[in-house]
Amino acid sequence: MGHDHEHEHHHHHHVAKVENVNSAFVIGIILNFLFVVIEAVVGIAIHSLSLLSDAGHNLADIGTLALSLLAFRMMKIKSNDRYTYGYRKTSVFAALINSVVLLVSIGAIVYEAVHRLFNPEPLPGGIISIVAGIGIIINGLSAMLFMRNKEKDLNIKSAYIHLLSDAVVSLALVIGGIIIIYTGWYIIDSILSLVVAGIILTNTWNLLRDSLRLSLDAVPTGISIEKIRNVALKIKGVKDLHHIHVWAISTTENALTAHLVLSEEVSHQEEEQIKHILKHELEHNNIHHITLESEYDNKACEEEKC
Repeated sequence: MGHDHEHEHHHHHHVAKVENVNSAFVIGIILNFLFVVIEAVVGIAIHSLSLLSDAGHNLADIGTLALSLLAFRMMKIKSNDRYTYGYRKTSVFAALINSVVLLVSIGAIVYEAVHRLFNPEPLPGGIISIVAGIGIIINGLSAMLFMRNKEKDLNIKSAYIHLLSDAVVSLALVIGGIIIIYTGWYIIDSILSLVVAGIILTNTWNLLRDSLRLSLDAVPTGISIEKIRNVALKIKGVKDLHHIHVWAISTTENALTAHLVLSEEVSHQEEEQIKHILKHELEHNNIHHITLESEYDNKACEEEKC
């Protein structure tokens, strides 16, 4: 039997992408911190519970952005004898924690909205709309920093959802403020908050599900074991690919181990060529760290002993 390993081929590619994302996180954190200060000061000045609760929600989001940034920086730490993949898995845990924080934030919004639904308070709609309008701009610009890579990485997606959700909440506050100005209908603030919470919940639930699956080493979304096997079987000389295990090393990198069954007439040189072709195909299926154990058809391992 032969073994073949490939571990660091794409490491520099991912580090480069992380560098670009680091800037997005830093800019997003600074912009949102400034907005929290504005919301808190104005909220205290006009006794607006909605602005203060939104400031608290945004402050929690700043914490999750900082956590994601920390996770990306830890991904750059080199592997060692104790942590053979380095600290790349921290990006998965950060996405999981961020989704839980989002759920808690949604709970806080719903609680506050229900409370104000039965106890509406007079609010200066004009000031609320102006401050919330600033929030749309800041959160919208911050979300755009992550939009390009949001489907490539779960951590980036969680940051994008956080910021986009904040922009939607701010939009609701603007609409609520305008309605209050012209109608004095203070209850609209609570109604819009509940609608927004429902929208955020949908995206957050998907994020929680995906991050929980990756933390349990499930096969990453978009990767099919059957497709991997079919890719291998199309290569001349391959009889089977079994005992396939695929898991996420981080939110950007996936690993695979498998038993590659070759026909008897395949030479050692041809075996290496087959592995090279298979690795190349798997890289196009978003699998970067590949370990293959080869065996020949006449000496294939028995299922219960493998």
